Amino acid sequence: VVVLPVPFEMTTSWGEGTEKGPAACIEASSQVELYDPLLPDDLPCGLDIHTAEAWGSEAGTLLEQLDSIHDYAAKWVDGAQFPVFLGGEHGILPPLMQAASEHPEIGGDLGRLTLVQIDAHADLRDDLGGERFSHGTAVRRALDAGVGRVVQIGTRALSREEAAFSESDERVETWFARDFMGVCDGQAGWARLTERIDQLEGAVWLTFDVDGLDGSQVPSTGTPVPGGLYHWAAVELIERLFAAPGVTVIGADVNEIVPGQSDSVTQFNAALIATKIVVCHAASRLNQKD
Repeated sequence: VVVLPVPFEMTTSWGEGTEKGPAACIEASSQVELYDPLLPDDLPCGLDIHTAEAWGSEAGTLLEQLDSIHDYAAKWVDGAQFPVFLGGEHGILPPLMQAASEHPEIGGDLGRLTLVQIDAHADLRDDLGGERFSHGTAVRRALDAGVGRVVQIGTRALSREEAAFSESDERVETWFARDFMGVCDGQAGWARLTERIDQLEGAVWLTFDVDGLDGSQVPSTGTPVPGGLYHWAAVELIERLFAAPGVTVIGADVNEIVPGQSDSVTQFNAALIATKIVVCHAASRLNQKD
């Protein structure tokens, strides 16, 4: 496992500070317990877990920075290790997807990849404030790059344009937070969602925008939104995704981490999510050996 800090921040539209997120998340991870009931031993549980040198670029333009992120990621998304990228704003996603196209599970065809997106926002705008490569357009650009399918979970803040695109494009499957977290049909909706996760097949990339969690869990992220996932719901989704019999998770990113100025709630919860991803990867490897 390689943890890859990407302190990228160029298109934030409200709260700022994502460039400080990866370092804050790594620092907070020192307070995360290494025991997890999915594993027979504490982390690293036989894994070689390495934190790579953080991405950094002197490039001036947005597109040059994104190209630099692609080059940084391409060294680690080759199947030889399991990458967990820490952002940084969600705009890192398109270059990560382009780099992932060379993973042996895909063989150069991003159409074989399913992107599972836990996020408050759809990120399906064609542009945000005139910028086509933004945190608010990240998933639209990933689809443009050739990603075959997107399964969005926890969506609860989107534009009319994004709603229309989601409804009309067969590559996009959206699970709105109200449909499985609401008081009316929440339990039945949750059962349908978890069944859908169990049925996924093929290569999967998990992109986890921390604002997919309820705003109370990540108060300092750039755009916290109420009505989102609480910790144990997120944990169950991650566990089920990695345990799905037909799925191979080839990588993940945890993004939009903004450290709090007066508390460590956001970066600690991000560290919990990143650690759970590593745990589930370790558990899936152990199950393969069995």
